[in-house]
Formats: sequence, structure tokens, C-alpha cells
Amino acid sequence: MSKLFKPVYEKIEPAFGSSISYRTYNKDHQNKNNSFWHYHPEIELVYVNGGTGKRQIGSHISYYRNGDLLLIGSNLPHCGFTDSLTAHEAETVIQIKPDFLGEVFFNIPEMKGIKTLLEHSQKGIIFHGENKRGIGKKIESLKDLNAFDRLMGLLEVFKLLEEARNYTILNAHGFILETELQDNNRINIVFNFVKEEYKRSISLNEIAEKVSMTVPGFCRYFKKITGKTFTQFANEYRLAHAAKLLHEKQISITDVCFECGFNNFSHFNKQFKKFTGKSPSAYRNELKYTVS
Repeated sequence: MSKLFKPVYEKIEPAFGSSISYRTYNKDHQNKNNSFWHYHPEIELVYVNGGTGKRQIGSHISYYRNGDLLLIGSNLPHCGFTDSLTAHEAETVIQIKPDFLGEVFFNIPEMKGIKTLLEHSQKGIIFHGENKRGIGKKIESLKDLNAFDRLMGLLEVFKLLEEARNYTILNAHGFILETELQDNNRINIVFNFVKEEYKRSISLNEIAEKVSMTVPGFCRYFKKITGKTFTQFANEYRLAHAAKLLHEKQISITDVCFECGFNNFSHFNKQFKKFTGKSPSAYRNELKYTVS
């Protein structure tokens, strides 16, 4: 099997004297984890304070504009969220073990709401609008604090996230990450392969062979894990990339269609409208007026 498509387990190492990993990235220091699907036992909180990118979390794939704020649960496979950052954009990533405050801390009455928030994070959560911007500023303000004050500040961030009302829970209809390492490996191999090969047709025979399964067995397995067929998942990846191209490149919609791995323009138009609620031309025309 090609090394390129093997799943990646990311080992998180907080700074000495802290149980929290807090990292910031900018145009001069880019996030190296953007290029592959990976997973880790730590809960991850990500704030991107501007720009565009693709969300790839579990079986969910979408495109964002004007920054992003996400909460990702333990062992939920995901990819990096920024392709590149300009001079005025930055990404902050906070990672903590689920029991970083002890095994029973979140069971006390005062933590009931935050415990529910962290349980929902197992499906991935996106925050929108003023919640995104206001909480994002609070997250960035933790950068220069000492370890204790950063811990207190992070609990305040969790409280703000718990109280937020403008959010979307992802994978609500399906992503079930199996606990065995073999299942983690299989699904990550599939995700990585789609990420690298989406511009061409991928047969069920080819992808089933990558994970050493029969086609019927793979189809049942993939639907059980993601709640989607493999074809649906691969097409959603292509459509999210199409949305990105429509926003970022002044190329024809026909060129977008073929660059994203679709070989039928009519089919592409139909699928894109189903995915976004708009035709590709309407989507591009509305970009200048819409702030996500």
C-alpha cells in the first residue's frame, strides 16, 4: 500500500508545565497537518480568524468563508482547515485530553452544560456569526497568559461555547467512529485516498482493495461508519472543492467541473445545487454579498 495513503496518528505534546497544547499559525508558520487526514485522542478547538478553506471532519465536508470556529471530539478524523494564511490571518489550535482535569471533574453539577458540549463535539461542531468572532477573540487572548490563567480562560471559552446558540452539529446523521485501531486505520486510508485522488474516477473495486475488503463488504462497512455511500462521500469532497474554486479562482464553471473530478457538466450542476442549494453560477454571483 502506498505510504501516502496510510492513516496518521498525531501525537500531541503540550508545553512543559501545562496540560493544554496551544499553538498559533500565520503566513510565516503554516500548519503542517493540513495535508493529510489524522486523528488523536485529544479534543481540538480551532479558530481561523479570516480567509477561506475546507472543513473535513469525519464524514462531513464543506467550505467556509470569513474564518471558522470548530470544536472536534476525541479520535474524530479530520484534516487541516487552511491552505495558506495571508498577512492578516491566523489559526489558533488548542488540544486537550478529555480527562485533562481528571476523570470526574466534568461530572460535577457546575460542569453539566460543558460536559454536554464536549459530548456533542464527538460529532464536530461549527460556530457561526457573532459567536464565532467573539469567542475567537477570547481564544486568541489566551496566547500570552501563564499556564494557570490560560486554564481558567479555557474554561471560560468552554462556557461561552456552551451558551452559544448559533452553531451546527456535524455528522448528526451518521459518523460512528469505531474504537478499534483497525477501523480507525481503514476509514483514514479511505479519506486520505479520496483527498489525493478526487480529480479522477475512483471505482469501488479500487477503494475496496485499498482496505483489503470485498466490494459488498466495503460498501456495508463504509455506510455503517459514515452514514453515506462511498460515491456520495467522494462527490461531496469534489463539490466542496468546487465551491472553493468558484470563490477563489476566476475560471469558467466548466473548468471547475472537470478540475473537481466530474466528467458530466449537467450532472455536476445538479449535484452542486443539491449540495449547496444554489446552482454554481448563482453561488459565484452571491459570494460578494454573503458573509458566512
